[in-house]
Amino acid sequence: MTDLFKPYELKALVLKNRIVMPPMCQYAVHKQDGIPNDWHFVHYVSRAVGGTGFIIVEMSGVHPDGRITNHDTGIWSDDQIAAYRKITDGVHTYGAKIAIQLGHAGRKALDAEPPVAPSAIPFDEKSKIPQALSKEEIAELVLAYREGARRAVEAGFDTVEIHGAHGYLIHQFHSPLTNVREDEYGADLALFGEQVVQAVREVLPAEMPLLMRVSAKEYVEGGYDEAYALDICRRYKDAGVDMFHVSSGGEGPVGSNGGPNAGPAYQVDLAEYIRSGLQVPVIAVGRLENYAEAQSVVAEEKAELVAIGRAMLSDPYWALHAEEALGGVDQANVPKPYERGVWNRK
Repeated sequence: MTDLFKPYELKALVLKNRIVMPPMCQYAVHKQDGIPNDWHFVHYVSRAVGGTGFIIVEMSGVHPDGRITNHDTGIWSDDQIAAYRKITDGVHTYGAKIAIQLGHAGRKALDAEPPVAPSAIPFDEKSKIPQALSKEEIAELVLAYREGARRAVEAGFDTVEIHGAHGYLIHQFHSPLTNVREDEYGADLALFGEQVVQAVREVLPAEMPLLMRVSAKEYVEGGYDEAYALDICRRYKDAGVDMFHVSSGGEGPVGSNGGPNAGPAYQVDLAEYIRSGLQVPVIAVGRLENYAEAQSVVAEEKAELVAIGRAMLSDPYWALHAEEALGGVDQANVPKPYERGVWNRK
């Protein structure tokens, strides 16, 4: 039986287990220069020490105004590469693999003056009215994603994930709620995301898989459903995406938290739908902190990998604790300085 602790391989990405730390913004950049600091180093490397197989660094802006806030990480400058290299080297030391999520917040960039978007539609009545991007500016942003991916490779990341979910820029382009353009980007809502995927794919080594996070449905009146998302994802797959990280929400009051009625594993069916519809590997995410629940997702072949978010913020050693709870920790997976703290040690 496939379980959480069976290795997984996708192209040149070889993971020791099926456990993923998904991207979660830390809002911890002090100098507003987008450069990760000691907080980020400790945050990510400690999860590698804790047994996580695959770590995805938080959404990092491909443009200074593409961040949610000015305290988020960025990857728009070569000056940022060295700090990321320190993190990737540290994570690799403890046997984990690491990716970075390339993103642009679009109209949800809180500190941008003004934010940009496909169309001049604010997120809500409290938000700034975004500037509709010109075609020239769109081309510049496609290049910015490409350059961000190039820097990620130079910084030692094992792969990259493109953020196309949660109401951020790519999602804004492919959602009929937020894209009312009258040019080719309005006639073909998947075009911008497709161009980003193609541009990023150009600078990744052929053996490096490309990941993309998507919202498989929108929790708002008039929002798209999973069938629409499947068609969009098919375009992205054909453009070069190898694995989808399937979430939901982001346009409207219900964001990536899933809302008050979201229960354990509430997004797993969406991941399975994309997986079966496109015959593509997926990462499932959403309230999977229960060890047995996470195990069942993999064992029942609903997803290749499971992402553990908030639970891993609370417990950097979630993976080791899951291994213990599900049958006993393999001593080889425990850092030697921590051996005395392993409960099942004989």
